[in-house]
Amino acid sequence: MPILSLVAPQHWRNCYLLMRHGHSQANQRGVIVSSPARGVEDFGLSDLGEQQLAQLVADWQWPIPNRVVHSDFLRTAQTAARIAAAFELVPSVDTRLRERYFGKLEGQSDDHYPSVWALDAQDAEHQRHQVEAVSAVATRMQAVIADWEQQVSGETIVLVSHGDPLQILLTALAGKSLSQHREQTALLPASMTLIGR
Repeated sequence: MPILSLVAPQHWRNCYLLMRHGHSQANQRGVIVSSPARGVEDFGLSDLGEQQLAQLVADWQWPIPNRVVHSDFLRTAQTAARIAAAFELVPSVDTRLRERYFGKLEGQSDDHYPSVWALDAQDAEHQRHQVEAVSAVATRMQAVIADWEQQVSGETIVLVSHGDPLQILLTALAGKSLSQHREQTALLPASMTLIGR
């Protein structure tokens, strides 16, 4: 897999808008929803999330996208649908953009996140509680961009994903140790980060 670096984004063929989904019902309830079995069909956007997206589209300040690609979780699919509709695009699914799987912590309080992140800071390969390793998340997320870099050129592609995967991706692209992913500024719901050419 090609190594992509934010150090020389002018060498990229495309630009990417990394978007975290809008505020979701899982955020609202304070629960971890990371398994496809629960996240694909349930826990979509909250009313606040819908408002965030309406505001984002109304005040759009980013390059006009050519494509919108998203995780198959309901909250990302709904987010992508709103963005795609605004630009008369048809969104597409890439399961590699899914939420990081939190294993045995699935369905529990999101108060458990900090304890996992503390383990991440010690070892990006750990799988305690059957959590997906940071390194595995980085690999699948980078592969999405690597594939688009090979397939198209001169496009603006919105990638709609989740907080942890996007922070891990940004850490990897910056050439930092993956164990430092929580040192990135936290990505808020409905936030957008522009990378690339």
